[in-house]
Amino acid sequence: MTISSLDFKARWLTFLEENLEYDITMILSGQRRNNVIDLNFLDLDIFDSSFAENLLHSPIEHLEAGSEALGEIIRERGGETNSPLKIRVGELPKDSRVALREMGHIQINKLISTDVVITKVSEIKPRVIEAWFSCEACNNPILMKQDNETELVEPLSCSQSQGGCGAPGRGRVLVEGDLVNKHTPGERVTANMIPIIRSEYKRSKKTPMFDFVFQLVSSEYDSIPFNEIEISEEDKDRIFELSKREDIFDLMMNSIAPSIISTGKMPFVKRSLALQLFGGVSRINSDKTRMRGDIHILLMGDPGVAKSQLLEYMSKISPRGRFTSGGGVSKAGLTAAVVRDAFNEGRFSLEAGIMPLSDRGLASIDEFDKISTEDKNVMHPAMEQQKIHISKGGLTATVPARCAVLAAANPESGKFDFMHENAMSSMAYFKQTGLPAPLASRFDIIWLLRDEVHSQADESIALHILKNRTQAISEHMIEDGLVLDPSDEEDNLILATSTDNKEYLTHSFLRKYIAFAKNNIFPELDKSAMELIKNYYTDTRKKFKEFEKMIVSTEYGTGRKNKDEEAVPVTPRAIESVIRLTEAHARLHLRTIATQIDAKTAIAIHKHWMAEEDINERDLHNQVMLTSKSPSNRTRAMVREIVRNLLSETGEAEMSKIFEICEPKGVPIDVAREVISRMQTSGELFSPKPGFVQFVR
Repeated sequence: MTISSLDFKARWLTFLEENLEYDITMILSGQRRNNVIDLNFLDLDIFDSSFAENLLHSPIEHLEAGSEALGEIIRERGGETNSPLKIRVGELPKDSRVALREMGHIQINKLISTDVVITKVSEIKPRVIEAWFSCEACNNPILMKQDNETELVEPLSCSQSQGGCGAPGRGRVLVEGDLVNKHTPGERVTANMIPIIRSEYKRSKKTPMFDFVFQLVSSEYDSIPFNEIEISEEDKDRIFELSKREDIFDLMMNSIAPSIISTGKMPFVKRSLALQLFGGVSRINSDKTRMRGDIHILLMGDPGVAKSQLLEYMSKISPRGRFTSGGGVSKAGLTAAVVRDAFNEGRFSLEAGIMPLSDRGLASIDEFDKISTEDKNVMHPAMEQQKIHISKGGLTATVPARCAVLAAANPESGKFDFMHENAMSSMAYFKQTGLPAPLASRFDIIWLLRDEVHSQADESIALHILKNRTQAISEHMIEDGLVLDPSDEEDNLILATSTDNKEYLTHSFLRKYIAFAKNNIFPELDKSAMELIKNYYTDTRKKFKEFEKMIVSTEYGTGRKNKDEEAVPVTPRAIESVIRLTEAHARLHLRTIATQIDAKTAIAIHKHWMAEEDINERDLHNQVMLTSKSPSNRTRAMVREIVRNLLSETGEAEMSKIFEICEPKGVPIDVAREVISRMQTSGELFSPKPGFVQFVR
C-alpha cells in the first residue's frame, strides 16, 4: 500500500511517541551528545509494514518527515536543540542489499544497503544542510534547504510571500553534519544509503553525463570477521567430520595451490602456509599491550620457483585476502598515506594501503624487495603492532592492519649467489634482496627457494606441468559458453583430486573451514605444550652458546671476543613465533586446547627452516657473520635436497638408494649418514623399518 507523503509525518508522530519515549527524554534532558535517534528497520516494520516499506521507496521525504515530527515533539514539550534533529534507520532487510557493481536506475532515490570497505577518508569539511539568507534591502530572513551537496542553492529574490520586499539578496550560513570521523580506512561496514545522481562537472560546467552520489543514512560496523562467508549447519557437520581425519594436516597442505607440484622443500613451505591461513590467537594483556596472532612468512627465491603463484592462490583462498606487487601499489603503498585528492578539490585525504584493506585477512605482497623507501620505514611497526599511525597534512589517525603478511622477494641481481662467501647464513641471502635487515626479524618463517638442477625433480615437474596443461580447458571456449568453467563445477564439492592423484579441499569449502575455525576456535596452551616450548628455547640457547665458544676459540685462538659479536639463536620474538604456530596447528584441528602434539609440530617446522639455512638471530638483527660457508655445508645441503626429492616421489626410501644417488655427486657416505641422522633427530624424518626413512607426517 502506498502512503501519501502527507501521512508520513502523522505516522512518525505516532511511532515516536509510542516507541521512543526514552530517546525523546534523553534529548530533552540534554544527555544525548548529538540529537540523533538510531532505529532498527524491524521496529518500523512491526509498527506498520506499509509504513516501513514506503521508507525504502521514498527515503528522502520519509526521513525528513520523521525528523520534522521529532522536532515538533521536542518543541511541544518545551525543548530546544542547538543541532539538527535526525532519524537514522539501519539493519535494513536483506532484499534491500545491492552490490555497487549492480547499481542502476532502479535504485536511484531508493534506500538500499551494500557491503563496502572504507578506502579513503578526506579531511572534515563543512556541509550546508539549511542556509538562512538575509535580504540586503530589507533584512528579511529567507530559509533555503540545501539538498544538492555539489552546489549552493540561493534565492533568486526576496520572496514577498514570505514577508520580503521582492528584491534580490545574498547571505550564507554553514551547518556541520554528525557523521564525520565515524569510520577509518580499512574498516568493513554495511552502508545504508540513498543513491542519487548529480550532473558531472568539467571546468566548472555541467556535462550530459551524470555521477552517482550516495547519501549515507546510517552504517553498521562489521564486528564479526568473515561473516560474508555463509556456513550452513550441514557445512559445520562436514567441517567437524573432516577435522577428525588423521591426515587433515596433509589434506590442508595438498589444498594449497594443488596445481603446483610439491617437490624438494615445497611440501614444508605449503605446510607453513596452511598454518598461516589459520593463524594463532591475538591477545590483549591487562596493561593494554597486544600480542599478534597472525603469522608472517617470507619466500625468498630465484625467479620461476612458483612464488607468485603461491601468493596469488593464498590471497584467493584466504577470507579477506588481497594480492599486490611491491612495484605496483597505489600512492598509499602497503600501509597508508595522506594524499591530495583530485576529486576533493586538492585537499588532503587519508588513503588506505593493502594492509589496512586486508584487516583480519591476509596480504600477499609479491616483489616485496621493490617496495618504496617510505614503506620500508613503516613496515616494522605495521607488521608487529598491526597498527598504522598517520599524522600529516592536518590529518591524524590510527588505522588497524591486523593481517598476516605473505611476501615474496627476489635478489637484486636477478638470481641468488649461492657461492657467496657468507652463504652459510640466511642473512647473506636476505641482504641480496636489498631489504633492510631489521625487517627480517618481523617474519616468523623465512624460506629460501632455489632453482637447482635435479634430474628426478625436473622430470616430475615437467610431467606435472604437461598434465595440468593438457587437462585444462580452453579459456576462449569457456567465455563463449561452449564448455563449463571447471572451477564452477567444484563449487558444490568438498573434496577433489589433483592431476597427481592427491586429494584436496575445494576452494569454496576450504574458505568455509578457515572462516569457521578463525571465528570459533581460540586455542589455549596446556602445561605440556608450554613445557616443550620452554625446553626448546633454553636448550637451543645453551647449544648455541657452546657452538659460539668453539667458533671463537677456532677463529681468534684466545677465548676472547668482541661484546658486539655475542649472539643467541632463539630470542623471545622467535619463541612467540613457535607459540603462534602451535596455536595455528591446534586451530586447524579445531582443538580448543593446544597440546604437546601441536607444540611438537610447531617446533619441527621452526627448527626445520632455522636449520635449513643455518639461521641465527644475531644475523637477523646485527648482520654479523661468524663463519663462511664451507664445502661440507654445501654438501650437506645437497644431501638434504636429494632426500627430499626422493621422498616426495616415493614416500619411503631405502638408505642404500640415497647413497647410490649421492655417490656420483661426490658426497661421502659418512656425510650422507650424518645428514640423515640429523634430519631424524630434528623430527623431519623417521625410520619405519631398518634401512628405510620417510617424512614425519
